[in-house]
Amino acid sequence: MLLSKYDIFIDRVATPPFGAGLYADAGGRWLHPKSPGPVITATTGTGGTSTSAVNATPHPYADYSVQVWSDEFNDSSLDATKWSYEVKDVWFNNELEATTNSRNNVNLSGGMLNITAIQQNYNGRQYTSGRINTKGKQQFTFGRIDVRAKLPKGKGMWPAIWMLGANDSQASWPACGEIDIMELKGSSPTTDYSTVHYGSSVATHQYKGTVYALPSTANGDFSSDFHVFSCVRSMNQMDFYVDGNKYYTLTSSDVSPYPFNNPFYAILNLAVGGDFDGNPDGSTTFPQTMQVDYVRFFQYKE
Repeated sequence: MLLSKYDIFIDRVATPPFGAGLYADAGGRWLHPKSPGPVITATTGTGGTSTSAVNATPHPYADYSVQVWSDEFNDSSLDATKWSYEVKDVWFNNELEATTNSRNNVNLSGGMLNITAIQQNYNGRQYTSGRINTKGKQQFTFGRIDVRAKLPKGKGMWPAIWMLGANDSQASWPACGEIDIMELKGSSPTTDYSTVHYGSSVATHQYKGTVYALPSTANGDFSSDFHVFSCVRSMNQMDFYVDGNKYYTLTSSDVSPYPFNNPFYAILNLAVGGDFDGNPDGSTTFPQTMQVDYVRFFQYKE
């Protein structure tokens, strides 16, 4: 049968490195860059989201109408009650950037979060950029997360909107689970990748996902305008959307083990170079910016 753009799947056992969440120390151990914050129970209230039966049941995209958390990025600086900087000058995946907390790399302006990659020497790296997360401050379970963003393009640019299991300090990666809502190869700016990573250990790491191509009616690529990237999680099921259009469903029957019923925290970053899209070349211009209008989390009205 003729494959549509929604029938292109990634499904194989992988050997590292792959995926936005993979990085290691000099000894090759799989680590996360910051010490874990407190694990917050997934109940309604500060730091958590409801796991009640009604939210555990899948619902249509539009029926998630109760906004329970958001950042509209309307302040003059990053909200430290919601986000933390990840400051590091060595990443896995053969990435070339150091991530900083400099306003040159992460700033708010005009109601937008700007994560900017700059070509400059810094701590032995060729580029600087930014990476932020909600670990220890906000985690998400069942419901819909929306991120409205405009993405950079150019060979070697690697923007990502993704999530890691909040129990990563106990379960470690990939047992904690990783949800890549959106990853983009800057050399292919009309296509985004949605992938989950799982497995009981690094040796048994697997990933499964799909790619989504903007329709020709979009009149451009993901750098031309803002688009809303979404993931809806319910018990044993995840649905992925661009601009409210569902293009992929994954269930617990598709992957095993299935760690995706647990709380996760959000990560936004812009990587430079590495194994996903290769390194920048002469056609890549700098600086490059990933702009985020908002991050919102919705649940079903109980």
